[in-house]
Amino acid sequence: MKIRKSYGSKGDRSVYIHENKKEESILVAIPSLEWSCFFTYEEAGEELQERMIKSLTSRTDDTEASELSARIRGWTGEM
Repeated sequence: MKIRKSYGSKGDRSVYIHENKKEESILVAIPSLEWSCFFTYEEAGEELQERMIKSLTSRTDDTEASELSARIRGWTGEM
């Protein structure tokens, strides 16, 4: 598991990223927002980012949702 800090418009958030290489999947969680997202390697891309934005918007504002989803996409793309 990797822990990343996201410094954005609403302060800093700890983002937990767990990669399961055997099942080719990733679980991302942001405890301070009580939010998580599970996806497979095949799902990674623009559609996934839009799905995360929609889900995060229910927990925070549009600006932070966009910032977090872009950072998560970048971090998981490096894995």
